[in-house]
Amino acid sequence: MSDSDEEISKYITLVSNDGFSFQISREAAMVSGTLRGMLNTSFQESSTNTIKLHELDSLLLEKVIEYLYYNLKYKEFVDVPEFDIPTEMALELLVAADFLDV
Repeated sequence: MSDSDEEISKYITLVSNDGFSFQISREAAMVSGTLRGMLNTSFQESSTNTIKLHELDSLLLEKVIEYLYYNLKYKEFVDVPEFDIPTEMALELLVAADFLDV
């Protein structure tokens, strides 16, 4: 495995339905059962390290990514600070969380 292959495997790209790309760590992506499943199988996403999320716009995806890192950061803690969810996004985030299995 070359250095560039190692670098590719540490990060993945999530693409929203409005064309915005977000590069996140593979470890953060693994918080999501759906993303983990796509990356650990023979799906095209596992070889390209790019996942197109046609269900999520960029604002919603950005908040989901914020949660993935939040979850990763506090997974070993007992007293976890509250995650800020804007009221106007609550329903959409609930649907996204169900889809992404987080």
